[in-house]
Amino acid sequence: MIQIRQLKLPPGHSGRELAQKAAGVLHIRPEEIASLRVVRQSIDARKKPEIRLIYTVEVQVKGKREEKLLAACRRNPDVGAAPEVRYHFPEPGEERLNRRPLIIGTGPAGLFCGYMLAKAGYRPLLLERGEDVESRTSRVEDFWRRGSLSADSNVQFGEGGAGTFSDGKLNTLVKDRDGRNGEVLRIFVENGAPEQILYESRPHLGTDVLSRVVKRMREQILSWGGEVRFCTRVTELVTENGRVRGVVCENGERLESDSVVLAIGHSARDTFEMLQEKGIPMEAKAFAVGLRVEHPQELINLSQYGQKNPEHLPPASYKLTAKTSEGRGVYSFCMCPGGYVVNASSEPGRLAVNGMSYSGRSGKNANSAVVVSVTPEDYGAKGPLSGIHFQRALEQRAFRAADGAVPVQRYGDYARQEGASDEKKETEHAGRNALTKQGTDAASANRQALVPPDFAPAIKGEWKEADLRPILPPAVRRAFLEGMEAFGRIIPGFSDDAVCLSGVESRTSSPVRIPRDETLQSAVRGLYPCGEGAGYAGGITSAAMDGLRVAEAIAARYQIPEKEWRNDGTVSE
Repeated sequence: MIQIRQLKLPPGHSGRELAQKAAGVLHIRPEEIASLRVVRQSIDARKKPEIRLIYTVEVQVKGKREEKLLAACRRNPDVGAAPEVRYHFPEPGEERLNRRPLIIGTGPAGLFCGYMLAKAGYRPLLLERGEDVESRTSRVEDFWRRGSLSADSNVQFGEGGAGTFSDGKLNTLVKDRDGRNGEVLRIFVENGAPEQILYESRPHLGTDVLSRVVKRMREQILSWGGEVRFCTRVTELVTENGRVRGVVCENGERLESDSVVLAIGHSARDTFEMLQEKGIPMEAKAFAVGLRVEHPQELINLSQYGQKNPEHLPPASYKLTAKTSEGRGVYSFCMCPGGYVVNASSEPGRLAVNGMSYSGRSGKNANSAVVVSVTPEDYGAKGPLSGIHFQRALEQRAFRAADGAVPVQRYGDYARQEGASDEKKETEHAGRNALTKQGTDAASANRQALVPPDFAPAIKGEWKEADLRPILPPAVRRAFLEGMEAFGRIIPGFSDDAVCLSGVESRTSSPVRIPRDETLQSAVRGLYPCGEGAGYAGGITSAAMDGLRVAEAIAARYQIPEKEWRNDGTVSE
């Protein structure tokens, strides 16, 4: 197989044109290509508005000529033998498996861990505090319409995890040396996802497609002998002599197992409290907080593509980072082209927001979180759950800001209020006076606003105009404003007065890490911390990849049971 990189074609081209381009590089006729597979597709927008798609493809040529063609192209750095990165699930281990593995949580980490173990014959039992994805979707939509929050089945909890009600982004910064990333994407496609996620540089599914994929994965788990129980909240971890022995559920049922996968997600705060009471080692970690920022999607398209409504191209996205005068990191997070801000609360009296898109990304607004890194030193860590207490305080302020509705404020008003404070004056320096009222007015006078004054937010759930300034701590507010102004110099209009802010974005990643060793077990043996909640992932794909890692660790340890299983999940003698 021959790999060809850097094939450039205009948007809207045909498959034949791609084959002709590849054939031209190899100096053969298109008819001599036996097969062509796209490995990667990205967008080159450096010469706006002349956009090009860049491809890496793998080509198989008719006849046994590939070595000769590779030799002829040896001076071309974009042509070479296609590398083989194949995923291998380990051979079964030698220990006897007496009780089926238990997996707590059916977010990406738990779901993929269960999928791999079930496929291999280990018949895992998955426990989920929330509802199945169909029931959960109805309950979430009812919450957005009426404000009736279910503490156990909401945007954070339920089949598919928090990622189900998100943009469904599948890109990750995790290196794929062992083929896990490719395997995760392949499993998604195997269960109904579109094939282009295998090669797009920024693949996504959208909440509508992801919901269908999640359901199909669950059905596969059941067909392979696994079990999934919904509305089953784990309230106690049973341990004995430094080993896990099982769990106790809210209904009082005790389930025994020597292998418990803790894939609880970062919002399972009551479970973290239970783990602390049980003495499970945990530690506070850095994360990020901030506000959601909305712009017209046409403004982002214009900035990234040079066109407001480009043909044959997806709605444009962005990724922005900055470092403030005080040394803090500010960055865009979970950018949703053509999406919505959603009320993502999971606790009464507390409010958090997130971003969501459907697969078509056809909404008029673009949104992302602009967040500021915070460390245990920032939030006064006095224990492993200090970050959770910090999050809850922010969410309580957000809830009070608009009496339980999502609080929304124009960026210009937010910046002027901060600029008028004594705190802001302490951090003014050259180039930053645009953050004061006078500076904001002067900047507005020197350029035409790109976001119209009547620009409206697109929010799932009730929203009200409110003062967002009391929500974030002063140091975070200052960093947020510096970041917004820096981003406005990169994307014109990003920091216009009419830009809509909403808050609070507090669930960017877990504020807790549960340490594990090289066998992926906690200090309590048999307990496998897994995924984003345990501090080992930062999105759908990385969490799913970690689920695969934990499944591999369990499979490499235990034999596949060959005898019959009892109803209680133990193996018969």
